Amino acid sequence: MKSDIVKKGLEKAPHRSLFKAIGLTDEEIARPMIGIVNSKNDIIPGHINLDKISEAVKAGVRLAGGTPFEFQTIGVCDGIAMNHIGMKYSLGSREIIADSIEIMATAHAFDALVFITNCDKIVPGMLMAAVRLNLPAIFVSGGPMLAGTVGERKLSLTQVFEGVGAASAGRIDMSELCELEEKACPTCGSCAGMFTANSMNCLTEAMGMGLPGNGTIPAVYSERIRLAKTAGMKIMELLEKDIKPLDIMTAEAFRNAIRLDMAIGCSSNSVLHLMAIAYEAGVQIDLNLFNKISAQTPHLCKLSPAGNHHMEDLYRAGGIQAMFNELNKDKLVNTECMTVTAHTVGENIAQKPVLDYSVIRPLDNPHSASGGLAILFGNLAREGGVVKRGAVDPDMMQHEGPARVYNSEEEATAAILGKEIRSGDVIVIRYEGPRGGPGMREMLTPTSAIAGMGLDKEVALITDGRFSGATRGASIGHISPEAAAGGLIALVEEGDLIRIDIPACSLELLVDDATLEARKDRLQLPEANIKTGYMKRYAKMVQSASTGAVFKK
Repeated sequence: MKSDIVKKGLEKAPHRSLFKAIGLTDEEIARPMIGIVNSKNDIIPGHINLDKISEAVKAGVRLAGGTPFEFQTIGVCDGIAMNHIGMKYSLGSREIIADSIEIMATAHAFDALVFITNCDKIVPGMLMAAVRLNLPAIFVSGGPMLAGTVGERKLSLTQVFEGVGAASAGRIDMSELCELEEKACPTCGSCAGMFTANSMNCLTEAMGMGLPGNGTIPAVYSERIRLAKTAGMKIMELLEKDIKPLDIMTAEAFRNAIRLDMAIGCSSNSVLHLMAIAYEAGVQIDLNLFNKISAQTPHLCKLSPAGNHHMEDLYRAGGIQAMFNELNKDKLVNTECMTVTAHTVGENIAQKPVLDYSVIRPLDNPHSASGGLAILFGNLAREGGVVKRGAVDPDMMQHEGPARVYNSEEEATAAILGKEIRSGDVIVIRYEGPRGGPGMREMLTPTSAIAGMGLDKEVALITDGRFSGATRGASIGHISPEAAAGGLIALVEEGDLIRIDIPACSLELLVDDATLEARKDRLQLPEANIKTGYMKRYAKMVQSASTGAVFKK
């Protein structure tokens, strides 16, 4: 066992003494030492129940003959960090999470790891650590929130953000906004739609790193506690059989994850994170692969913000295993991939049919023949840009309009709420990329304001930043190269025509090369807006969004 280096032999008497100082018996010291990586804190709604999840995991580990040791990671709630300087730190937290787990697991010689996670950057940060360390590992999330209700209408955090735009436009009054505020988030858990947190938990299950149900069992269900106990027991089996993350997270497993991503319409952030995790795993994927798989994959499920269903509906319809079961009717899933059940994908999904075809559509009646995400290329995005195609109105799939140019999210939000945006406009928000932000902020506030004001079928938005999974409409993010790296988005001027063709995966600035060269000669990049601390170092290390915004080697 790896932990033998801290507990066996004459020279390890001091180490054993320290273990006894924390109350361990000789029998507990002799057992496999299992690190329990918990992101529990008191400020993220998806994390406040993780103490209960942890206790269940530890019970499972002990039942199966291991000794659990819990330690924590940091985590950022993107909803709370939204629309202020805090959001600049969110994506950067992913790398700190991975690094801190590497430090703890290596310094204390754990034999295996159970990752207790939920929300946004925490899931991908932990997955990056799992493949980097390559110790036997299993993931268990805290689960999704139940949807809120107002009358007969189900809702989630999306409607509160959009309510701000609706109230600003006079479409609802303050009492209606207050009701949304009170009722949109009724339980603990990751927000109830197919936003980034739930996207990554579902993709973790799809890649084989979470048990069946990990992505969809609601946070408040007792089944979630039972799943956590099972995960604690299962890690001991994975240790015994020496099944490690790199045995599971193969190139084919990533293809399965991208397949699910397209079939279920995950957050556009999933592209960023899958590429970063693959980079850590030594698996080569690029943005073209997403379009290739999308072209072959029907869009079977639309959850909020793309549709009216929520995570609890997907759970009742059979969850991720049922999605794979349906996709496999056309042999779209690699069923030979190993999973943390110690069985293959094919064995896991064999008896998991779709239980509600109104939530998960059959293969012969999809929402669309191609997937829920698209990667756009063109002179404005030579390295690509990402759009959640499944959440775009059909009227905006092809659009040409004049640029309205803003050098920060704050400028754009003020213009939107100040009713300066007109039907047909293409809002351009730049210097919000990984380097230029720094930190590549999510910008749910401007996109929600547009939707809340009823302009999402008339106005497009492009940015070198990124969007929350709660965003809907023709919102194209991750534009690469970014403005701070001299990308063409830095040369766009007010009134320039921009042509968007989502079915053709095309994004073009309709300005001639001579004019662009003249603009390039006089371009002056703005000064960095964070000049100290971690994000200063981050800006120097981070690469393009087209790489997953990974650090330079």
